[in-house]
Amino acid sequence: MADRSLPASPNWYCSRCSDVSSSGLLGVGARNVVYLIDVSASACRVTGQLVGHADLVSGFSFCQHAGQNHVCASSSTDGSVRFWDSNSRTLVREQVAHQTPVSALHWSPVDKDLVVSGDEKGVVVCHWFHTGDTASFFPEPRTIVCLTCSPHTWSSVAIGYKDGMIVLVDVSKKGEVMHRLRGHDNEIHSLAWSPVSGESALFSRAEDDEAANGGSAGEHGCYLASGSKDQTVRVWSTSRGKGVMTLKLPFLKRRASAVDPGVKERIWLSVLWPPGRPTELVSSCFSGELLLWDLTKGGKQRWTLFGSSSEGQNHSRIVFNTSSLRLQDGGELLFSTSMDREIKCWDLKTLSCCWTLFSLGGVVYSLTFSPVGAGCLAVGAGDNMIRVWNTLSSQNKYDIRTFWQGVKSKVTALAWHPQKEGTLSFGTEDGKVGIYEVFSSRPPQISSSYHRKTVYTLAWGPPVPPLSFGTAGKQSFGLYSCAGEGVILQHDPAKLSSEATDIDRLIKDTNDIKHKLSPHTDLSWKPDGKVVAIGNEDGCIDVFQAPNLKQLCSVQQHHKIINSLRWHHQHGSASELHTLLASGSSNAIVYVHDLRSVIENPPETPVVLTEPYRRLCGHTAKITGMAWSPHHSARLVTASYDGTAQVWDVLEEAPISNYRGHVGYLLSVDWSPVDPDVIWTGGKDFTVQEWKVSQQEFTKPPKGRKMSTLQEKKKSGSKQKKKSKSAPGLGGDVVPKMNGDGEKDLSEEEEEEVGSTSSMHPPGASLEKKSSSVSRSKEKPPDLSLLKKKKPRSMLPLSTSMDHRPREELLQDCVTLAAVRHASAPPAGCSPGHGDHVHLGLFADRRALRLMLEAEEEGHVQAGHFDSVVYLRLWSGDLQGALQLATEKGELNDHLLSVAAMAGFEAWSRAVEAYVRQLCLQEQYLKAASHLLSINRVYEAVDLLRSHKLFREAIALAKARLAPDEPVLKELYGGWAAVLEKDGHLSAAAKCHLAAGSGFDAAKVIAKKNDVASLRTAAGVARISGEGALAQTLALRCAKDLAAAQDWLTAQEVLSGQDDLLVHRLHLCVAELLTVELRDAGVIPAASCSSTHTWAEPRKHPASIQDRVRDVWEEEFGISANAPEDGSMEALLQELRSVESPAPTAPLKQVLLQASLHLTRGVLSWILNDDAQLLKELWWAAAWIRDAGLFCASAELCRRLFPEGDVGLFSRKRPKTLKGTEAEASAALSSLQALVRYHRLYECWWRSAAEQVEVQKGAAGEGQEDFEVLLSEPHAACQSLQRSVQEIRERLAAMVAQHSRAQEDPLPVGNQNSAEHSCEDQETLLSLSSKMSKYQQQLVDLPDTLKMFPHPDVLECSLVLLHLGRSAGAVCPSLRQKAEDLLQKHGRSPSILNAYRRFIT
Repeated sequence: MADRSLPASPNWYCSRCSDVSSSGLLGVGARNVVYLIDVSASACRVTGQLVGHADLVSGFSFCQHAGQNHVCASSSTDGSVRFWDSNSRTLVREQVAHQTPVSALHWSPVDKDLVVSGDEKGVVVCHWFHTGDTASFFPEPRTIVCLTCSPHTWSSVAIGYKDGMIVLVDVSKKGEVMHRLRGHDNEIHSLAWSPVSGESALFSRAEDDEAANGGSAGEHGCYLASGSKDQTVRVWSTSRGKGVMTLKLPFLKRRASAVDPGVKERIWLSVLWPPGRPTELVSSCFSGELLLWDLTKGGKQRWTLFGSSSEGQNHSRIVFNTSSLRLQDGGELLFSTSMDREIKCWDLKTLSCCWTLFSLGGVVYSLTFSPVGAGCLAVGAGDNMIRVWNTLSSQNKYDIRTFWQGVKSKVTALAWHPQKEGTLSFGTEDGKVGIYEVFSSRPPQISSSYHRKTVYTLAWGPPVPPLSFGTAGKQSFGLYSCAGEGVILQHDPAKLSSEATDIDRLIKDTNDIKHKLSPHTDLSWKPDGKVVAIGNEDGCIDVFQAPNLKQLCSVQQHHKIINSLRWHHQHGSASELHTLLASGSSNAIVYVHDLRSVIENPPETPVVLTEPYRRLCGHTAKITGMAWSPHHSARLVTASYDGTAQVWDVLEEAPISNYRGHVGYLLSVDWSPVDPDVIWTGGKDFTVQEWKVSQQEFTKPPKGRKMSTLQEKKKSGSKQKKKSKSAPGLGGDVVPKMNGDGEKDLSEEEEEEVGSTSSMHPPGASLEKKSSSVSRSKEKPPDLSLLKKKKPRSMLPLSTSMDHRPREELLQDCVTLAAVRHASAPPAGCSPGHGDHVHLGLFADRRALRLMLEAEEEGHVQAGHFDSVVYLRLWSGDLQGALQLATEKGELNDHLLSVAAMAGFEAWSRAVEAYVRQLCLQEQYLKAASHLLSINRVYEAVDLLRSHKLFREAIALAKARLAPDEPVLKELYGGWAAVLEKDGHLSAAAKCHLAAGSGFDAAKVIAKKNDVASLRTAAGVARISGEGALAQTLALRCAKDLAAAQDWLTAQEVLSGQDDLLVHRLHLCVAELLTVELRDAGVIPAASCSSTHTWAEPRKHPASIQDRVRDVWEEEFGISANAPEDGSMEALLQELRSVESPAPTAPLKQVLLQASLHLTRGVLSWILNDDAQLLKELWWAAAWIRDAGLFCASAELCRRLFPEGDVGLFSRKRPKTLKGTEAEASAALSSLQALVRYHRLYECWWRSAAEQVEVQKGAAGEGQEDFEVLLSEPHAACQSLQRSVQEIRERLAAMVAQHSRAQEDPLPVGNQNSAEHSCEDQETLLSLSSKMSKYQQQLVDLPDTLKMFPHPDVLECSLVLLHLGRSAGAVCPSLRQKAEDLLQKHGRSPSILNAYRRFIT
């Protein structure tokens, strides 16, 4: 590879088109080549290329595993994935598993054999490197933009799509989708996994509340970062499948002005998670800035700008790719590629730029060294920029400045001023000529005289008339430009605003030339300024003497267009060499001419030279550039279309060295002014390369390597097929002329340069250097619009074909036509317009013309060209016939429709209807509907759009053309809503229902999502639409979900908008108070995200919960016992009674809501002085929590209800005692008192175990009668019967299961034991059944109050009392005796008996 080179610009809009290996080798995809750049040292160096893809490189990735880090993979829009050895730069394997362009590729950091790629159709392919196997998946029918493999799990792959979706797939399970991450609303540009596994590092700093509610996920999963076109970076939890952080790009100041957020800017958001930095993330920004995000910070300013230490370090345009490299000394480098065609290296520790490598975005048309500033190289390329490179800089090997102001087109020619340092002239593709002062910041001077075509050559020389008038004795220079139209203009450098002069006028006047001069293609002034050589399109070279341009000679050795002329230098060489002129043309041979005789002894008349001084043969394609060595005598380097540069010893006619480092043809070459062994070349491959003559392997150009092979490759692409048709004769040496076809080639090259970066299309056809205005047999017209059009089919093929007969027959036609026109009667057998004389109908009368048109019609019908028949009938005036035929054959078009009105309204209407049917068959429904409108068929147009699912367009049309109350509008909205709802677009479907006037349906559709935001929105829509009942239902559902999440503030806010939901607000108030009390006591866990009112916060001197409820109701809701007796309290209570109860096994949040519901009913009954209902509700509230298995919560509730342990004393603040006058109320009071004592009994047990105190002294006011309520004989009997029934049921179920197994696997008939056992089973079954009936009847006979309000387990309480009496010795004998009696009477079960025996033994 070259010592130094400027590579082609990295491809744009690719998610991963560059990557760096662990050994410090950076790979960058540019066009269809991967450039390898060594970045391990303090400076970079391009070391090689990976060449082989037929189309743009769309992805590149290194294998990062030890021992295999030299292997890499690349993908292309040609559908292939290639594996390379970067050490030898050879292809290892190619796999074509994709049918469409590949858009993303990554080598797994975990599995050294796995490479994953995705294409534009959504197909994901796993490639196994060592085996060559592939596996394809199709997780989503969407366009893939990027993908990345997990660095922790080999099977996990994250895929980003164009529509903003991110999908996590498991490739070990045939591409099974693990999560779909929704949040971005535009295409995903980049994805990056966190370098550490687990999610605990950022979980505490999660910004997404909904995601945080998902529970702790730090044990599994990994964070994933995504950058999107929606200008946000999101961090996702892959274990929960939700976003945890959103970072919005800041609008940074640039070029002394702020970025306007309202202006839609071009954006590409690349993200990189550096290894070893789990809390830092790198992202790109709007105008090429790089940001380092600190994910541990809060607030807005959580980013740090790269390159802020000095001006001009950042990229000037958007960044596409970033990659990082960890150095052996612990440092870390970051590499970025950008639209500004620069590759930058950053130090992640200091965030400063280490070095910048410039790249080229177009063909290198010109390069030239300054004759004054040593080592100053100017490069002109097809990316509309000029680069000036100080090649001798010791601090920076790539000390380059870029100039773009005023250029605005491809730079096709450059020329330094021969004496004035820093003055550089340039010419462009659009014919512009300008002068830059490269050491100044001023914009360039632009000549007011433009060429009509591309400028190919610029030269500084002595002025000629009229510019030379008045300059006698002064050292001055004129600027000469030669362009594609074949004209050479002389510009005044001191006054470019004045009009330039065409030197052809002076040449004609001086040499008395009357004929038109051949178009000029190149010119070269002799270094001493005495003569100028001008090359022409016809291959001749004219030499003129300054200043009047008297012609000295004409060199006529080339037979094709002259592409390059160069005079030998005049320093350090023999004087006889100063008159050597080298010329190159399109015939691949370089001629060197010795013009000493004509220069030293000018002839009176021009001399014609037909023999060259030296002939240099070896190139196999045309010559595009030449340069004499300033260090040697008669040593020349030539650049050619065969893709090589050749160094010659001119005097010996011997090749010295051949350079083959470029891919494609060369266009420019120059010799280093300071190193005699160094040459610089540039060409089609968008590169400038420096190479040494002495280090080349070859001495001659390759044989047979002609540009025809390169041209054939271009024909393979679909894009190039259209262009290849307009350039015949591309094989062999018959290549397009450098003048004449050059305009076409330049336009193609423009497409190539744009396509190589900003699109995903293959490079265009090759560039031709020159152009001409002369039309020749092998040339195309210069009009570009005509070059790209296919030649139309002849409308009169029969008569046209007759013009291609032998010359004798054509002459005879003239005689025959003369006889027809002037003779009284036509010749015998001659009938113009018919038969063999059909072509004469065009030159005879109208009758003959009609006969000819009929014959042409028959020919078109036979050939199937019905469109031509239609036009022929139209020309002949048969409009009806033309329309009828076009209708039958489906050849109607807009033009025929426009002229159909000439046949009348009915004919035009029929034609429109037929055209509409034709357009529908062609699936052009919008156009068909528009034509229906032209004949006022509005309803049919709307129905046409609706039938083909174009609801949006149909609605727009209907609303614009029909009355607002048209039923068809509602039908359209309804149909569209159904389709949208089916596709999951619920919000859009709701808007359709609202537009149709159905707020009910709109609210129902929105509520289908069933999340809090949707339910709240649906409730609001229903309320505004007048659907009160539905609004209340939805608001209540939303509030319950919020209450379940303990978001009490929002829950009350949702219900506050509904006046009829006051009772439910009261219920949520009680639920909030109850939850806060239990949470403060530590008996239930705290929610991860909860919000409470200030009135619900715990107090220092807590009252009973019922008193707190009454206080809050009076203060916040105005509910008190002093309210007017209008029946509102009864209505509230009645509404609460209709609320359904959940199952006993419901989650904690539902159990608390149900308990608070009973408590709310109880407080309302208290306000209404309904003691019976109050007792029942209190018992149900406490029993509900106990039955759910929440023992501690039940005990705490009883303690909060009755702080003193006495159920009769309900409230001291509002004096209230509870008494049961009715049977059920009395039973509820007794059972509630038993439940309170039950919990206090256990408190005494636990306290006595620690303190050894007496039970009776455990609490103030407690005596043995306090626990005697637990030893209820009726309840003990009822519980014993229930326990017996349950045991019998379990035994019966076991016996039925045993018999079922016996029937499935019967025993032998002779087994006596089993027969006896069967008999015993039958007896047991009968006895158990009778016992079951007996116990059930006894249960029925018991009072209902015992079953409605059961006590705590009496036998359990008896055992606890016996245990306390035995351990503490403080239970009175009577209470102990009663407990023993109950156990002896009702303790039938084995578990009770076993426990009881411990106390009696």
